[in-house]
Amino acid sequence: MAETESLSAEYEFLRHTEDAAELSKRCHTPLPDASDAAAFSRATALLEAVAGNMHTPLEDRIFLAQTMPYPNILVKLSTDPEASVREAVAANTDSKDWLVGRLTKDSDDNVRAKALMNPVTTWRMRMEGAQDSRTPASVLAHLGALGTEEDSKSPAVLAAMVRRAVAQNPNVDDETLRVLVADNVPDVAVAARETQQARG
Repeated sequence: MAETESLSAEYEFLRHTEDAAELSKRCHTPLPDASDAAAFSRATALLEAVAGNMHTPLEDRIFLAQTMPYPNILVKLSTDPEASVREAVAANTDSKDWLVGRLTKDSDDNVRAKALMNPVTTWRMRMEGAQDSRTPASVLAHLGALGTEEDSKSPAVLAAMVRRAVAQNPNVDDETLRVLVADNVPDVAVAARETQQARG
């Protein structure tokens, strides 16, 4: 019981303290070995408090977002008011697919872009990104290449559906369209040709 109370007290302290130096130190303190389950669990819980404290320096919150594989910490950072922190979570390949999926709907363009390009993003989210008129040409180029690599493990049908949606997106650039016109899936090639013709 005392252990629980002491964890709660320390968690609350770290959640509310304005001591930036202490918070920064906590971000860079190595975690206990995972084989010591109790100590490890305690340390990750406390890091969650650090991650959610806006007095933790921005560069340290970004560091946690880039390097942490633990869902509780990444979830906390995914709602950070600073877009650069959310962007780091969106790019982190240890982020869960549902969390990255949530970030594909972020209000910030760069966060959405990083989430859509993260390999853990679900096909449904890629499809929605390929159809979204806010998706920039650089991300559409990435999505438009899915499933075309020789050693690709992408499901052929899903990848082709995404490429077809890219071909129909008003933001797709001419270079990506040129590639998609030569796509070996007829539906993709036809969609790309139609977009080209509509542009004159």
